[in-house]
Parts: sequence; C-alpha cells; structure tokens
Amino acid sequence: MKKVTPRERRTFLKAGGATVAGLLGTTTSVAAAAPAPPQPAMPTRNLGRTGYKTGLFSLGGQAALERPNNDATAVPIIDRALDLGINYIDTSSIYGGKDRWSERYVGQVMKRRRNEAFLASKTKERTRDGSLRMLEESLKLLNTDHLDLWQLHDIGLPEDVEAVFAKGGAMEALLQAREQKLVRYLGVTGHFRPEALVESIRRFPFDTILISLNAADKYHYSFLDELLPLAVEKQMGIIGMKVPGRGRLLSSWTPPPLERQQRSWEGAVIATTPGPLTMREAMSYSLTLPVTTVIVGCDSIAQLEENVQIARAFTPLSDKQMAAIAHRAEPVSKQALFFRFVSRA
Repeated sequence: MKKVTPRERRTFLKAGGATVAGLLGTTTSVAAAAPAPPQPAMPTRNLGRTGYKTGLFSLGGQAALERPNNDATAVPIIDRALDLGINYIDTSSIYGGKDRWSERYVGQVMKRRRNEAFLASKTKERTRDGSLRMLEESLKLLNTDHLDLWQLHDIGLPEDVEAVFAKGGAMEALLQAREQKLVRYLGVTGHFRPEALVESIRRFPFDTILISLNAADKYHYSFLDELLPLAVEKQMGIIGMKVPGRGRLLSSWTPPPLERQQRSWEGAVIATTPGPLTMREAMSYSLTLPVTTVIVGCDSIAQLEENVQIARAFTPLSDKQMAAIAHRAEPVSKQALFFRFVSRA
C-alpha cells in the first residue's frame, strides 16, 4: 500500500466533504419510482474492509443504556433504533458497572432481533484470560453466540499497548476468539491520547477503530493530525464517538452543580457554561470527517429520533463551515474534551 506523506495527510483532511464522502463509498438508498417513502433512508458508508455498510448514525451503549434498573427506558430505545434503520449497536463489558447493564439491555433486544444489527462490544482487560472471561459473559448477556466486532477498550497509554501485545496479553484472546468464530472482526478504541492508538494500529491490522472526534478536537491532543489519516490509509472502519462531548459542546446542555462535578470522574475539567453548538452542527462536523459512522448514547426516544433525522438529512460541510464550527468550539474545548485530561495513574 502506498504510504501517505504528512503533507498528503493534511491535504486529505482539508478536502471538501463531497470528496470525503466519495472516498468512503457513501451511498443513499433512493426509491426506484414514486411514491417516495415518507422518510429518506439512512445514508450508509463502508465499514472499512469488512464489506458491511453502516448507517451514518449508530446507537451508543451509554446514557440511558448504562443506568441500573432502567429497562423501561433503555429497551424501547434499542427497539426503536432498529425500527428506524440503525444497523450498528455499540456496547461494552464495562458500561453499567459490574452488573453490565448496557449489555443486559441490548441482550433483551438481541434475543428477538439479532439478525438486524452489527453488534460490537469490548474488553478493557489487558490479559488473555481476563479478556476471554469478559467475552464469555458478554455473549451470555447479549443472548448471542458471536459478536460482529470485539474491541480492545480504551487504549490510551504506551503501557496499555505493551500489556495487550505482551505474551499472555489481550491480543491473544482476540485472535483466539476470531479463530473460534466467537467474533468476526477485531477493533481498538480510545479517547485519551493519540500516540498509543497510532502504535496499536501500526502493530496489528485491526478492522476498525473507535475514536473521539468532535469539533473541539484540534485544540488538545488532536486525533486529526496523525491518527485519523493513518486509519484512513490502512482502510479501517472508523467509528466516531464523543461527538457532543457528553453534551458539553451543546447550547442545550446545563452544567451539573459544582459539587457533583468534583465527585465525578469527569471532574478533572470543571464545566461552567453550556456549549455553542446545536446537535446538528456537532454531528455534521464529525460526519464530514472521513468516518464510517458516529455512535451516540441517547437518554430518550425523542433524542434518538432527532439524531436519526440529522443523519438522514446530512450533507457534508464545506471547509469554511468546518472551520467556523471549530472556531466556535474553542472557548469550551477543554470541557468538551474532558476525557483527554482525566488522570490515568
């Protein structure tokens, strides 16, 4: 594969949205004849080399889906997501704490509708044996005999990379699970710093990468400079997350009371003001980048439906529009990227 020079990478990231969409194989289903459907279909993009086409918007496994004893809210959100044409569902073995509420809720729906979703989960264990135990429980809770995608979760530091690639490390579990057809594809995720992820995808040809990409990215430990172009060069499926920065980029967000923030793991960055963006602006910014899809956790069916509508109506932003949104995000960039400042000690 031809190597991409730093200059070429910069040029690529400055490319217009239409060019990006073309490179990613974006397609939109169009009715063959009148009458037109009541709602446009969700546009899709190629998930890297997998051959799977994913809708622009995918359902994240946090928000309502990670809260305890929240079946009455979480399960209808998942069902409605599938009804709306969402075909990628993300969860993790650590979402919802030790009881793994997120996988439990998703599993209730997968018991009935497994063939409607590309199902992704993760292991944060760094050892082979620990990861295999995580996978065994994930399959049980998700009511399935296989995952479509199993990912190394939260690779943020060089020591994470060394641990998972060491003898007896988690990479051995991923390879074993793929060989045994318990998982179809392998991925890596991270939102802290880019260097460890760059090293990971240089060491192994992962099928996908799940990374934080929002309008504030370029201001602190940017993933746009080297990591994203390298993932494109390697033809990976690229999934964007933290699109609204847990709401902190949005004008509709209300900062929690100070004492609550100080008790929270997010409290490494105190947020005192709402953001400047609408959800449409935040999502359109991320979708104009060379990603396959973006995942967002939802608190309600109304939020879910709003996000699906944004994805259905999406058109790539111009360079000028992208720059303007990023400029508006700068004053709240640290709070919108709080996850890059949390202590990893």
